[in-house]
Amino acid sequence: MTERLLQFIWKMQYFNKLQLQTTGGETLCIFHPGQSNSNQGPDFLQASIQVADTTWVGSIEIHTHSSLWNTHGHHRDKNYNNVILHVVWEQDADIKNEKEIPMLVLQNRVSKLLLQRYGELMHNIAFIPCENSLRGVSSLTWSAWKERLAAERLERRSGIIRQQLAATRNHWEEVFWWTLARNFGVTVNSEAFEAVARSVSINILAKYKNQLNQLECLLLGQAGLLTGKFSEEYPRMLQREYSFLQKKHMLQRINLPVHFLRMRPQNFPTVRLAQLAQLIHHSTHLFSKIKESAGLQEVKKLLQVTANDYWHYHYRFDEQSAFKEKTLGNQMVDNIIINTIIPVLFSYGHIMNEASYKARALQWLQEMPGEQNTLTRRWKSLEVMSETAMDSQALTELTKEYCLQKNCLSCAIGNSILRDC
Repeated sequence: MTERLLQFIWKMQYFNKLQLQTTGGETLCIFHPGQSNSNQGPDFLQASIQVADTTWVGSIEIHTHSSLWNTHGHHRDKNYNNVILHVVWEQDADIKNEKEIPMLVLQNRVSKLLLQRYGELMHNIAFIPCENSLRGVSSLTWSAWKERLAAERLERRSGIIRQQLAATRNHWEEVFWWTLARNFGVTVNSEAFEAVARSVSINILAKYKNQLNQLECLLLGQAGLLTGKFSEEYPRMLQREYSFLQKKHMLQRINLPVHFLRMRPQNFPTVRLAQLAQLIHHSTHLFSKIKESAGLQEVKKLLQVTANDYWHYHYRFDEQSAFKEKTLGNQMVDNIIINTIIPVLFSYGHIMNEASYKARALQWLQEMPGEQNTLTRRWKSLEVMSETAMDSQALTELTKEYCLQKNCLSCAIGNSILRDC
Protein backbone atom coordinates (compact mmCIF):
# COMPACT_ATOMS: atom_id res chain seq x y z
CA MET A 1 0.00 0.00 0.00
CA THR A 2 1.23 3.49 -0.85
CA GLU A 3 0.09 6.74 0.69
CA ARG A 4 -0.91 8.02 -2.72
CA LEU A 5 -3.19 5.04 -3.32
CA LEU A 6 -4.65 5.40 0.15
CA GLN A 7 -5.38 9.08 -0.50
CA PHE A 8 -7.11 8.07 -3.73
CA ILE A 9 -9.21 5.45 -1.93
CA TRP A 10 -10.25 8.01 0.66
CA LYS A 11 -10.99 10.73 -1.90
CA MET A 12 -13.16 8.42 -4.01
CA GLN A 13 -14.55 6.65 -0.92
CA TYR A 14 -13.70 3.26 -2.44
CA PHE A 15 -14.08 1.24 0.76
CA ASN A 16 -16.81 -0.47 2.72
CA LYS A 17 -18.58 2.22 4.76
CA LEU A 18 -21.01 -0.06 6.57
CA GLN A 19 -20.86 0.11 10.36
CA LEU A 20 -17.78 2.30 10.47
CA GLN A 21 -16.03 2.60 13.80
CA THR A 22 -12.97 4.39 15.04
CA THR A 23 -10.21 2.42 16.73
CA GLY A 24 -11.71 3.68 19.97
CA GLY A 25 -14.97 1.85 19.22
CA GLU A 26 -17.05 4.96 18.44
CA THR A 27 -19.47 4.98 15.50
CA LEU A 28 -18.30 7.00 12.51
CA CYS A 29 -20.29 8.58 9.68
CA ILE A 30 -18.63 10.41 6.77
CA PHE A 31 -20.63 13.29 5.30
CA HIS A 32 -17.87 14.72 3.09
CA PRO A 33 -14.28 13.40 2.65
CA GLY A 34 -12.86 16.90 2.18
CA GLN A 35 -10.91 18.61 -0.57
CA SER A 36 -7.43 17.46 -1.62
CA ASN A 37 -4.67 19.68 -0.31
CA SER A 38 -1.47 19.90 -2.35
CA ASN A 39 0.08 22.52 -0.06
CA GLN A 40 1.57 22.25 3.42
CA GLY A 41 -0.66 20.67 6.03
CA PRO A 42 -3.18 17.79 6.17
CA ASP A 43 -4.09 15.81 3.05
CA PHE A 44 -7.76 16.84 2.95
CA LEU A 45 -9.42 20.05 4.10
CA GLN A 46 -12.99 21.02 5.02
CA ALA A 47 -14.15 17.46 5.63
CA SER A 48 -17.33 16.72 7.58
CA ILE A 49 -17.83 13.66 9.79
CA GLN A 50 -19.80 12.51 12.79
CA VAL A 51 -18.13 10.64 15.64
CA ALA A 52 -20.63 9.16 18.09
CA ASP A 53 -23.14 12.00 18.55
CA THR A 54 -20.84 14.88 17.61
CA THR A 55 -20.44 16.42 14.12
CA TRP A 56 -17.00 17.71 13.22
CA VAL A 57 -15.75 19.87 10.36
CA GLY A 58 -12.01 20.01 9.74
CA SER A 59 -9.06 18.23 8.14
CA ILE A 60 -8.22 14.60 7.40
CA GLU A 61 -4.69 13.18 7.51
CA ILE A 62 -3.79 9.99 5.64
CA HIS A 63 -0.97 7.56 6.47
CA THR A 64 -0.14 3.99 5.56
CA HIS A 65 0.84 3.35 9.21
CA SER A 66 -0.44 5.07 12.33
CA SER A 67 3.09 5.51 13.70
CA LEU A 68 3.87 7.97 10.86
CA TRP A 69 1.85 10.64 12.67
CA ASN A 70 4.65 11.10 15.17
CA THR A 71 7.42 10.13 12.73
CA HIS A 72 6.40 13.05 10.52
CA GLY A 73 6.22 15.37 13.51
CA HIS A 74 2.53 16.19 13.15
CA HIS A 75 2.07 16.14 16.92
CA ARG A 76 4.32 19.22 17.12
CA ASP A 77 2.98 21.01 14.01
CA LYS A 78 0.21 23.57 14.50
CA ASN A 79 -0.89 23.02 10.88
CA TYR A 80 -2.41 19.76 12.09
CA ASN A 81 -4.36 21.17 15.02
CA ASN A 82 -7.57 21.08 12.97
CA VAL A 83 -7.36 17.35 12.06
CA ILE A 84 -10.61 15.61 13.00
CA LEU A 85 -9.77 12.12 11.70
CA HIS A 86 -6.57 10.13 11.15
CA VAL A 87 -7.13 7.59 8.33
CA VAL A 88 -4.57 4.78 8.15
CA TRP A 89 -4.12 1.52 6.33
CA GLU A 90 -2.60 -0.26 9.29
CA GLN A 91 -2.44 0.53 12.99
CA ASP A 92 1.07 -0.30 14.04
CA ALA A 93 1.20 1.89 17.16
CA ASP A 94 -1.13 3.50 19.66
CA ILE A 95 -0.74 7.22 19.10
CA LYS A 96 -1.34 9.24 22.22
CA ASN A 97 -1.86 12.96 21.84
CA GLU A 98 -3.53 15.75 23.75
CA LYS A 99 -6.48 15.94 21.38
CA GLU A 100 -7.07 12.17 21.09
CA ILE A 101 -7.78 12.37 17.35
CA PRO A 102 -10.11 9.57 16.19
CA MET A 103 -8.51 6.98 13.91
CA LEU A 104 -10.03 4.89 11.11
CA VAL A 105 -8.25 1.75 9.82
CA LEU A 106 -9.07 0.77 6.20
CA GLN A 107 -6.98 -2.38 5.79
CA ASN A 108 -9.94 -4.77 5.87
CA ARG A 109 -12.41 -2.50 4.10
CA VAL A 110 -10.91 -2.19 0.61
CA SER A 111 -11.66 -4.54 -2.30
CA LYS A 112 -8.84 -6.98 -2.92
CA LEU A 113 -9.70 -6.79 -6.63
CA LEU A 114 -9.05 -3.02 -6.58
CA LEU A 115 -5.64 -3.56 -5.00
CA GLN A 116 -4.85 -6.34 -7.46
CA ARG A 117 -5.86 -4.25 -10.47
CA TYR A 118 -3.88 -1.25 -9.24
CA GLY A 119 -0.84 -3.50 -8.79
CA GLU A 120 -1.25 -4.74 -12.35
CA LEU A 121 -1.35 -1.17 -13.64
CA MET A 122 1.79 -0.21 -11.75
CA HIS A 123 3.75 -3.29 -12.86
CA ASN A 124 2.62 -3.38 -16.48
CA ILE A 125 5.63 -2.55 -18.66
CA ALA A 126 3.45 -1.51 -21.63
CA PHE A 127 3.39 2.24 -22.25
CA ILE A 128 -0.41 2.08 -21.82
CA PRO A 129 -0.73 0.27 -18.46
CA CYS A 130 -4.49 -0.29 -18.70
CA GLU A 131 -4.55 -1.54 -22.30
CA ASN A 132 -6.11 -4.86 -21.27
CA SER A 133 -8.97 -3.18 -19.38
CA LEU A 134 -10.10 -0.48 -21.82
CA ARG A 135 -13.10 -2.26 -23.28
CA GLY A 136 -15.17 -1.64 -20.18
CA VAL A 137 -14.69 2.14 -20.24
CA SER A 138 -17.79 3.99 -21.48
CA SER A 139 -17.74 6.30 -24.50
CA LEU A 140 -19.11 9.08 -22.28
CA THR A 141 -16.11 8.77 -19.96
CA TRP A 142 -13.75 8.86 -22.92
CA SER A 143 -15.45 11.88 -24.49
CA ALA A 144 -15.38 14.01 -21.34
CA TRP A 145 -11.79 13.00 -20.51
CA LYS A 146 -10.50 13.76 -24.01
CA GLU A 147 -11.93 17.28 -23.83
CA ARG A 148 -10.27 17.83 -20.48
CA LEU A 149 -6.96 16.40 -21.69
CA ALA A 150 -6.90 18.63 -24.77
CA ALA A 151 -7.53 21.67 -22.57
CA GLU A 152 -4.84 20.52 -20.10
CA ARG A 153 -2.33 20.22 -22.93
CA LEU A 154 -3.08 23.73 -24.16
CA GLU A 155 -2.98 25.16 -20.63
CA ARG A 156 0.37 23.49 -19.95
CA ARG A 157 1.80 24.92 -23.15
CA SER A 158 0.45 28.32 -22.11
CA GLY A 159 2.81 28.10 -19.14
CA ILE A 160 5.77 27.69 -21.50
CA ILE A 161 4.62 30.61 -23.64
CA ARG A 162 4.20 32.75 -20.53
CA GLN A 163 7.88 32.16 -19.73
CA GLN A 164 8.87 33.09 -23.29
CA LEU A 165 6.82 36.27 -23.08
CA ALA A 166 8.74 37.26 -19.97
CA ALA A 167 11.97 36.88 -21.95
CA THR A 168 10.67 39.08 -24.79
CA ARG A 169 8.89 41.76 -22.73
CA ASN A 170 5.50 40.42 -23.80
CA HIS A 171 6.27 40.48 -27.52
CA TRP A 172 3.69 38.05 -28.94
CA GLU A 173 5.00 38.21 -32.52
CA GLU A 174 8.49 37.27 -31.34
CA VAL A 175 7.22 34.35 -29.30
CA PHE A 176 5.09 33.22 -32.23
CA TRP A 177 8.19 33.37 -34.45
CA TRP A 178 10.15 31.16 -32.04
CA THR A 179 7.30 28.64 -31.84
CA LEU A 180 6.75 28.63 -35.59
CA ALA A 181 10.44 28.07 -36.34
CA ARG A 182 10.56 25.20 -33.85
CA ASN A 183 7.61 23.59 -35.62
CA PHE A 184 9.33 23.89 -39.02
CA GLY A 185 12.24 21.90 -37.63
CA VAL A 186 9.91 18.94 -37.02
CA THR A 187 10.99 16.63 -34.20
CA VAL A 188 14.61 16.07 -35.19
CA ASN A 189 15.64 19.71 -35.70
CA SER A 190 13.10 21.50 -33.50
CA GLU A 191 15.62 22.73 -30.92
CA ALA A 192 18.08 23.89 -33.57
CA PHE A 193 15.38 25.77 -35.50
CA GLU A 194 14.17 27.49 -32.35
CA ALA A 195 17.76 28.47 -31.60
CA VAL A 196 18.01 29.99 -35.10
CA ALA A 197 14.81 31.96 -34.48
CA ARG A 198 16.10 33.23 -31.15
CA SER A 199 19.37 34.28 -32.79
CA VAL A 200 17.65 36.41 -35.47
CA SER A 201 14.97 38.69 -34.06
CA ILE A 202 11.87 39.56 -36.05
CA ASN A 203 13.11 43.16 -36.08
CA ILE A 204 16.12 42.08 -38.14
CA LEU A 205 13.98 39.90 -40.38
CA ALA A 206 11.58 42.81 -40.95
CA LYS A 207 14.43 44.83 -42.47
CA TYR A 208 14.82 42.22 -45.21
CA LYS A 209 11.21 41.16 -45.61
CA ASN A 210 11.17 42.11 -49.31
CA GLN A 211 14.54 40.48 -50.05
CA LEU A 212 14.07 36.73 -50.12
CA ASN A 213 17.75 35.91 -50.65
CA GLN A 214 18.73 37.86 -47.55
CA LEU A 215 16.09 36.07 -45.51
CA GLU A 216 17.33 32.70 -46.72
CA CYS A 217 20.96 33.46 -46.05
CA LEU A 218 20.17 34.67 -42.53
CA LEU A 219 18.32 31.48 -41.60
CA LEU A 220 20.59 29.03 -43.40
CA GLY A 221 23.71 30.85 -42.25
CA GLN A 222 22.67 30.96 -38.60
CA ALA A 223 21.98 27.22 -38.82
CA GLY A 224 25.54 26.63 -39.99
CA LEU A 225 24.49 25.45 -43.46
CA LEU A 226 26.52 28.00 -45.43
CA THR A 227 29.99 26.87 -44.40
CA GLY A 228 32.55 25.21 -46.68
CA LYS A 229 33.04 25.49 -50.44
CA PHE A 230 30.21 25.28 -52.94
CA SER A 231 30.37 24.61 -56.68
CA GLU A 232 27.07 26.26 -57.58
CA GLU A 233 26.60 30.01 -57.79
CA TYR A 234 23.41 30.18 -55.69
CA PRO A 235 24.89 28.89 -52.42
CA ARG A 236 28.04 30.96 -53.04
CA MET A 237 25.86 34.07 -53.38
CA LEU A 238 24.04 33.23 -50.15
CA GLN A 239 27.38 32.68 -48.47
CA ARG A 240 28.60 36.16 -49.49
CA GLU A 241 25.35 37.79 -48.37
CA TYR A 242 25.44 36.02 -45.05
CA SER A 243 29.05 37.01 -44.40
CA PHE A 244 28.08 40.65 -44.85
CA LEU A 245 24.90 40.49 -42.78
CA GLN A 246 26.51 38.47 -40.02
CA LYS A 247 29.10 41.20 -39.49
CA LYS A 248 26.56 44.01 -39.87
CA HIS A 249 24.23 42.63 -37.21
CA MET A 250 26.95 40.93 -35.12
CA LEU A 251 25.21 37.55 -35.34
CA GLN A 252 26.52 34.42 -33.67
CA ARG A 253 25.76 31.10 -35.36
CA ILE A 254 23.96 28.56 -33.20
CA ASN A 255 25.97 25.80 -31.55
CA LEU A 256 23.38 23.08 -32.13
CA PRO A 257 23.81 20.79 -35.16
CA VAL A 258 21.08 20.33 -37.76
CA HIS A 259 20.44 16.81 -39.00
CA PHE A 260 19.72 15.21 -42.37
CA LEU A 261 20.03 11.52 -41.47
CA ARG A 262 16.93 9.32 -41.32
CA MET A 263 14.73 12.12 -42.62
CA ARG A 264 12.52 12.30 -45.66
CA PRO A 265 14.04 14.74 -48.19
CA GLN A 266 11.05 17.10 -47.96
CA ASN A 267 11.90 17.56 -44.27
CA PHE A 268 15.60 18.34 -44.85
CA PRO A 269 16.53 21.44 -42.86
CA THR A 270 17.64 23.25 -46.03
CA VAL A 271 14.18 22.89 -47.57
CA ARG A 272 12.30 23.76 -44.39
CA LEU A 273 14.40 26.87 -43.76
CA ALA A 274 13.90 27.98 -47.37
CA GLN A 275 10.13 27.57 -46.93
CA LEU A 276 10.27 29.45 -43.63
CA ALA A 277 12.09 32.31 -45.37
CA GLN A 278 9.38 32.37 -48.03
CA LEU A 279 6.68 32.53 -45.37
CA ILE A 280 8.39 35.55 -43.76
CA HIS A 281 8.74 37.09 -47.24
CA HIS A 282 4.99 36.82 -47.90
CA SER A 283 3.65 37.79 -44.48
CA THR A 284 3.64 40.75 -42.14
CA HIS A 285 2.61 40.54 -38.49
CA LEU A 286 1.57 36.94 -39.08
CA PHE A 287 0.23 36.30 -35.59
CA SER A 288 -1.91 39.43 -35.75
CA LYS A 289 -3.39 38.21 -39.02
CA ILE A 290 -4.12 34.83 -37.51
CA LYS A 291 -5.89 36.46 -34.56
CA GLU A 292 -8.12 38.29 -37.02
CA SER A 293 -8.82 35.19 -39.12
CA ALA A 294 -12.41 33.98 -38.99
CA GLY A 295 -11.81 30.37 -40.04
CA LEU A 296 -9.29 27.66 -40.77
CA GLN A 297 -9.36 28.11 -44.53
CA GLU A 298 -8.22 31.69 -44.12
CA VAL A 299 -5.35 30.51 -41.90
CA LYS A 300 -4.36 27.79 -44.36
CA LYS A 301 -4.08 30.37 -47.16
CA LEU A 302 -1.53 32.28 -45.07
CA LEU A 303 0.62 29.13 -44.97
CA GLN A 304 0.51 28.30 -48.68
CA VAL A 305 4.14 28.99 -49.56
CA THR A 306 6.68 27.43 -51.90
CA ALA A 307 10.47 27.62 -51.63
CA ASN A 308 12.21 29.57 -54.39
CA ASP A 309 13.08 28.05 -57.80
CA TYR A 310 16.53 26.78 -56.80
CA TRP A 311 14.94 24.32 -54.41
CA HIS A 312 12.67 22.88 -57.12
CA TYR A 313 15.80 21.00 -58.27
CA HIS A 314 17.55 20.57 -54.95
CA TYR A 315 17.13 19.19 -51.45
CA ARG A 316 20.70 20.10 -50.50
CA PHE A 317 23.24 22.54 -51.85
CA ASP A 318 25.30 21.31 -54.84
CA GLU A 319 23.18 18.16 -55.21
CA GLN A 320 20.72 18.35 -58.09
CA SER A 321 17.55 16.26 -58.02
CA ALA A 322 14.49 15.72 -60.23
CA PHE A 323 12.12 18.68 -60.48
CA LYS A 324 9.66 18.97 -57.60
CA GLU A 325 8.13 22.16 -56.28
CA LYS A 326 8.92 22.47 -52.60
CA THR A 327 5.49 23.52 -51.42
CA LEU A 328 4.46 23.40 -47.80
CA GLY A 329 2.28 20.28 -48.08
CA ASN A 330 -1.15 19.84 -46.53
CA GLN A 331 0.20 17.56 -43.81
CA MET A 332 2.81 20.12 -42.76
CA VAL A 333 0.24 22.92 -42.84
CA ASP A 334 -2.03 20.89 -40.55
CA ASN A 335 0.94 20.18 -38.30
CA ILE A 336 1.72 23.90 -37.99
CA ILE A 337 -1.89 24.77 -37.22
CA ILE A 338 -2.19 22.05 -34.57
CA ASN A 339 1.21 22.51 -32.91
CA THR A 340 1.86 26.24 -33.29
CA ILE A 341 -1.12 28.34 -34.27
CA ILE A 342 -3.75 26.77 -32.02
CA PRO A 343 -1.52 26.61 -28.90
CA VAL A 344 -0.35 30.22 -29.27
CA LEU A 345 -3.87 31.47 -30.00
CA PHE A 346 -5.23 29.59 -26.98
CA SER A 347 -2.37 30.95 -24.84
CA TYR A 348 -3.16 34.48 -25.97
CA GLY A 349 -6.76 34.06 -24.84
CA HIS A 350 -5.70 32.34 -21.62
CA ILE A 351 -3.05 34.88 -20.63
CA MET A 352 -4.92 37.97 -21.84
CA ASN A 353 -8.22 36.72 -20.37
CA GLU A 354 -9.91 36.80 -23.79
CA ALA A 355 -12.25 33.81 -23.82
CA SER A 356 -13.16 34.21 -27.50
CA TYR A 357 -9.61 33.29 -28.60
CA LYS A 358 -9.61 30.20 -26.40
CA ALA A 359 -12.97 29.15 -27.79
CA ARG A 360 -11.78 29.66 -31.36
CA ALA A 361 -8.61 27.63 -30.74
CA LEU A 362 -10.63 24.73 -29.31
CA GLN A 363 -13.10 24.94 -32.18
CA TRP A 364 -10.28 24.77 -34.74
CA LEU A 365 -8.83 21.79 -32.90
CA GLN A 366 -12.15 20.00 -33.30
CA GLU A 367 -12.34 20.90 -36.99
CA MET A 368 -8.86 19.60 -37.81
CA PRO A 369 -8.44 15.92 -38.77
CA GLY A 370 -6.77 13.68 -36.21
CA GLU A 371 -3.00 13.25 -36.45
CA GLN A 372 -1.70 9.93 -37.70
CA ASN A 373 1.47 8.80 -35.96
CA THR A 374 2.92 5.90 -34.01
CA LEU A 375 1.13 6.92 -30.84
CA THR A 376 -2.33 7.32 -32.37
CA ARG A 377 -1.93 4.07 -34.30
CA ARG A 378 -1.17 2.28 -31.04
CA TRP A 379 -4.34 3.66 -29.49
CA LYS A 380 -6.29 2.72 -32.63
CA SER A 381 -5.15 -0.88 -32.20
CA LEU A 382 -6.89 -0.70 -28.80
CA GLU A 383 -10.04 0.67 -30.49
CA VAL A 384 -9.49 4.21 -29.19
CA MET A 385 -9.85 6.44 -32.25
CA SER A 386 -8.50 9.88 -33.17
CA GLU A 387 -11.10 11.34 -35.46
CA THR A 388 -10.16 14.96 -34.76
CA ALA A 389 -7.03 16.82 -33.75
CA MET A 390 -8.61 17.30 -30.34
CA ASP A 391 -8.66 13.50 -30.00
CA SER A 392 -5.04 13.04 -31.09
CA GLN A 393 -3.77 15.89 -28.92
CA ALA A 394 -5.72 14.48 -25.98
CA LEU A 395 -4.20 11.03 -26.49
CA THR A 396 -0.73 12.57 -26.73
CA GLU A 397 -1.30 14.32 -23.40
CA LEU A 398 -2.75 11.16 -21.88
CA THR A 399 0.21 9.05 -22.96
CA LYS A 400 2.98 11.44 -21.96
CA GLU A 401 1.55 12.95 -18.78
CA TYR A 402 -0.40 10.00 -17.39
CA CYS A 403 0.38 6.60 -18.95
CA LEU A 404 4.17 6.86 -19.16
CA GLN A 405 4.31 8.32 -15.65
CA LYS A 406 1.90 5.70 -14.25
CA ASN A 407 -0.33 8.54 -13.10
CA CYS A 408 -3.38 6.24 -13.19
CA LEU A 409 -4.93 7.58 -9.99
CA SER A 410 -5.32 11.03 -11.55
CA CYS A 411 -6.66 9.66 -14.84
CA ALA A 412 -10.38 9.39 -15.53
CA ILE A 413 -9.80 6.12 -17.39
CA GLY A 414 -7.78 4.68 -14.52
CA ASN A 415 -10.45 5.86 -12.09
CA SER A 416 -13.15 4.16 -14.15
CA ILE A 417 -11.26 0.87 -14.21
CA LEU A 418 -10.60 0.91 -10.46
CA ARG A 419 -14.12 2.07 -9.61
CA ASP A 420 -15.62 -1.01 -11.29
CA CYS A 421 -13.67 -3.38 -9.05
